[in-house]
Amino acid sequence: MAELKAFKVGLASPANTFFAIWMAKAAELYKAYGLEVDIVPVVGGSKSGPDLDSGHIHLMHIGMSSVVRANSMGHDLVTIGSLSNIIRNTMFGAPGVSNPVDLKGGVIGISSVGSETDPTTTLALRKMGLSREDVTIKEIGVERLSAVCEGKVSASLMGEPYRSKALAMGMQPLIDLYADRTPWLYSGLVVSRKFLAERRNLAVAFIKATVEGNYLALANPKQAKETLARELNLSDAKIINEAYENFKRETPINTELTFEGAKNIIDILQPANKDLNAYLDNSIHEELQNDGFFASMKTKYKI
Repeated sequence: MAELKAFKVGLASPANTFFAIWMAKAAELYKAYGLEVDIVPVVGGSKSGPDLDSGHIHLMHIGMSSVVRANSMGHDLVTIGSLSNIIRNTMFGAPGVSNPVDLKGGVIGISSVGSETDPTTTLALRKMGLSREDVTIKEIGVERLSAVCEGKVSASLMGEPYRSKALAMGMQPLIDLYADRTPWLYSGLVVSRKFLAERRNLAVAFIKATVEGNYLALANPKQAKETLARELNLSDAKIINEAYENFKRETPINTELTFEGAKNIIDILQPANKDLNAYLDNSIHEELQNDGFFASMKTKYKI
């Protein structure tokens, strides 16, 4: 058996958008494609460029807005696939914060500067008739539900599983970007362009195994829910089921990119370079489509 190639994946925010990777790793699909995948905790946001350029990680699960920011600072990152093509966040307010007026002068929590909660907070404020100048933006990390409930911040955007937890607690959304189904390259699979050029075979193997992780999760709900519960430390069957159903509804099964979502990010961030090709590379998806890989997965898993 050929020696497995080391492949390090950065995880900044544990969420069900990372699920295909967990599923593929648990089922040893990466090994089947010749990779020894190690999931490495990282900060994300502004740290994405340095982590990928230095080789600390080979691929990162981040939205395209992080790619835009990193490239504007001299890095050369590129999104080669996606695990979510819409914004899957809902903004919840602290006790006493029930409408946009209550947010004025308040503090809105984000995970980190440059993370996907950063520009999507800008978008949420815009939709509510506010701007970033009306509030204070504060980095508070991945788990923001408790900070909102305790009134440490006025509001924060939350995705699964925290979104379902907040709804189960009876919290009312201030604005629901998920319900709006806003196109957004929200959870990309990102590498440095240098890595893609020099070790493309490893990137292709990773995408193949990740895609198969999606198909396996759809074909085997029991195994999928057990994996979700373990990785997200969930015990409530209702929350586990909602996280899984959210995955089923919203995950691009073949990791396909959305160009409309990329354009929305460009519109919010207004980078100097508005050429989408500076941030996206769809060649692996096209290669696998033309080679019949996706069709073979449909047949194998009867999807």
